[in-house]
Amino acid sequence: MVFFGQLMVALCFCELAARYPVAGSVYNWAKKLGGPHIGWLGGWMMLTATMVSLSAVALAYQVTLPQISSWFQFIGDGTGKSAAENAVLLGTVLIAFTTLVNAFGVKLMARINSAGVAIELVAAIVLILLLAAHVTRGPDVVTDTFGLGAGENLGYFGAFLTASLASAYVMYGFDTASSLGEESKDPGRNAPRAILRALVASFLIGGLILLFALMSVPDLQAEQLKVDGLQYVVLSTLGSTVGQIVLWCVVIAITVCELAVHTAGIRLAFAMARDNNLPAASLLAKVSPRFQTPVLPAVIIGLVAIGILVINVNQPQIFSVITSIAIIMIYLAYLAVTLPMLIQRLRGNWTPAKGKFSLGKFGIPVNLLAVLWGIAMSLNLAWPRAAVYNATGPQHWYLRWGAFLFIGVVALGGFAYYWFVQRKKTGVLAMHAAVHPDRGTSGDAGNPTP
Repeated sequence: MVFFGQLMVALCFCELAARYPVAGSVYNWAKKLGGPHIGWLGGWMMLTATMVSLSAVALAYQVTLPQISSWFQFIGDGTGKSAAENAVLLGTVLIAFTTLVNAFGVKLMARINSAGVAIELVAAIVLILLLAAHVTRGPDVVTDTFGLGAGENLGYFGAFLTASLASAYVMYGFDTASSLGEESKDPGRNAPRAILRALVASFLIGGLILLFALMSVPDLQAEQLKVDGLQYVVLSTLGSTVGQIVLWCVVIAITVCELAVHTAGIRLAFAMARDNNLPAASLLAKVSPRFQTPVLPAVIIGLVAIGILVINVNQPQIFSVITSIAIIMIYLAYLAVTLPMLIQRLRGNWTPAKGKFSLGKFGIPVNLLAVLWGIAMSLNLAWPRAAVYNATGPQHWYLRWGAFLFIGVVALGGFAYYWFVQRKKTGVLAMHAAVHPDRGTSGDAGNPTP
């Protein structure tokens, strides 16, 4: 279900990437389709979501490294608040690493990313084969409800909606495949392919890993399975030695993911600053002559992400809360693109790039499904479930409604600042407009690299 919904969004993005292969994809697409105000709001939501996502991904170190060795549990015994405190420490180290890599230039980032992705793909295939060799039950395990939803208002459907959050946490971010468009060859053709490859690979590889994990795990009712998830499956099924090797590959995958999220955030901040749509835009849009990359956005995004971790250091449910809010904001940012795009289609104002990716006669139905999916899944993610937002006592209404409160403050507060302050200053900065004086549209001029 999640794959189908996200595929509709990805197909819309493919058309946009073919026509507008520019840095800060979601921001520039929303601006082109909905005007400068919608563009700013979409960019702001995506930029904030990127910083929150950077914190959320970094927390995955805590679920993995202490499973490899207790040496990585620097604080406490890994339960309660000590787990959150140690997660903040490990996450801070990871964010500091990605900040340094991105600050030192595109080439270093590309080398690390290429090597990491290669290891990640090989390890994923090997893991699938290893789990397949240890199956203890049939594939019908995915159709067994195990009594979930009994006694609930929505029954199993409610449990199903909750379970869909796991896939929603994974199948997103494919827009970043086009965010480096200004730094790649023939992005109008290659970016759409990269977007679809990213989503399909996530679905196929992730789906097979989950299927064989459920078929091979020794005990489906184990409490540790609920807490540690795949890490528990790997160690309990493959044994300590092989399991730890696989978990080191998981650490590499987390690092590569964090690096990609950070890189996409930098390009988005650069694109908005280039249009003078952020405070201190001239500094944020400055490209280092030595490293050929915007250094200040890398540092600021990293510091904000670390700050988010520190603020939540005493929150035992830090993992689910931060992750959920990050994904909701990304879904809303995607809606800031797909909804204006649908309006343009219905008005007859949308024309795909000639000779490149196009949905043709399927454009309107695909776009409509993408919008409906975005609205429905945003509500599903934000729904005030105690299991997600207030899993441990004491119960507080503001925790359960935390997604609505946090996102409301970010959206309304940010847009108020834009409307009363930044809106009056917007326009391509002179140092970037001078690079391509023939381009009159804000945000199309300039490159993050010469």
